Amino acid sequence: MSSRPDSFEQRLTAAWQRRGVLACLLWPVSILFAVLTALRRNLYRVGWLSSTRMPVPVVVVGNIFVGGTGKTPLVLWLVDALRQAGFVPGVISRGYGGQPDAVAEVLPDSLPVQVGDEPLLIAQRGHCPVVVGRDRVAAASALLLRHPAVDVIISDDGLQHYRLQRAAEIVLFDERGGGNGWLLPAGPLREPMSRRRDVTVVNARQVPAGFPPATLQMTLIGTTAEALADRSRAVALSGLGGTILAAAGIGNPERFFRMLRAAGLSITTMPLPDHHDFSDNPFAGISADVILITEKDAVKCVQIEALKTDPRLWVVPVAAHIDGPLTELIVEKLRGYPTA
Repeated sequence: MSSRPDSFEQRLTAAWQRRGVLACLLWPVSILFAVLTALRRNLYRVGWLSSTRMPVPVVVVGNIFVGGTGKTPLVLWLVDALRQAGFVPGVISRGYGGQPDAVAEVLPDSLPVQVGDEPLLIAQRGHCPVVVGRDRVAAASALLLRHPAVDVIISDDGLQHYRLQRAAEIVLFDERGGGNGWLLPAGPLREPMSRRRDVTVVNARQVPAGFPPATLQMTLIGTTAEALADRSRAVALSGLGGTILAAAGIGNPERFFRMLRAAGLSITTMPLPDHHDFSDNPFAGISADVILITEKDAVKCVQIEALKTDPRLWVVPVAAHIDGPLTELIVEKLRGYPTA
């Protein structure tokens, strides 16, 4: 049972999984959206709208399904994989949840309200240079200027930012697949399922029907919980007892809750809006022995004294596991990509 009612966003996402009355009423608008999307993409393709090739290859990790599909764990996985393959990766991001009106470098002690929660998590966990900004070209240029050793840029999101040329595109889905298959606002897709990409990854324990055989599978694995006040204190999830509340301010909170249930935990759930800032302290007055939160939420909670000192708060770190040759596919693209 959830301790909070579903948000409008969650109800809308659920409606987008089928072609019901609301979707059918919005379908004519989605046709207009599809025409405008295709026109913009083709204007870049034929060169009527200019794009920029950076002096190092760019790999875009994104989704065409509105909402969270697990991009941050995949970006962290890719940072580590490319580093092991001999590259020096850096990351650029839009910085959702922050205020990056201008380009800004993300440091381990940056404030999430300024740079965004996901970029801060990537900088802390990935130990790599991270720059945020709405202008992806400007962000990439600033990254290379400040860190000239970087020889590959990973763009966290940005599939539709065609002004930045890319060597490879990884499109990530989750267990929802393509929903009802329709574009916004009748469905959850920013672009058609037929959109060209180099690699398709599905973050789910089972790949939904309709995906090509070459689709790679990703699973998120979390086995321990770390005390928010002291991340060196860790316990196995299986060792947690008492009443447990699980809270998640991510794009798809149910994915986090499913993982905890799969670990054998009996939990009450608290889905929160994506990029929730926790300034309202949603745990005040909550009766629970243990409160489990995501790493994305932890980067904000740890900077709020009332939450940092709450002994009930424990962070569940997750790591992506890719079932397939993703590293080899991306490295092959990078080796043969001409740069500026």
